[in-house]
Amino acid sequence: MKNQISRYNPFHGSFGFMDPFFDDFFTERKPSINQIMKTDIKDNGDSYELKIELPEISKENIHLSLENGYLTVEAEAHTSNDEKDNGKYIRKERYYGNFSRSYYVGENVSQEDIKAKLDSGVLTLNVKKENKQEPAKKYIEIE
Repeated sequence: MKNQISRYNPFHGSFGFMDPFFDDFFTERKPSINQIMKTDIKDNGDSYELKIELPEISKENIHLSLENGYLTVEAEAHTSNDEKDNGKYIRKERYYGNFSRSYYVGENVSQEDIKAKLDSGVLTLNVKKENKQEPAKKYIEIE
């Protein structure tokens, strides 16, 4: 039998005023990229559809770039200083700051092959697939 060390915690247990349900709310975690820009990628045959969660980010704060076959999505999320809420947060799980994520789309994809739309906090990107077909064989006529 192991010795168990019991510590008095004024926030929990029969003597405290906080339910253990809230334990998880007070542990500090740093967000990972998977929590910030959750992405679904669907193969539509001749194109890929990427759906990226970007809640409460306006299109002016999203920048897309294409370089060396990588499509990079950069976003800036910030709180509004106009809020007049004087309450104190118990926990904030939404990330505020600058972040980016890159997706390999292929060397032969150009910016004309990518369409973007932001709707209800979801950035939808339609990316035409890279054309990997060999060039058609051309015959030279002999005179």
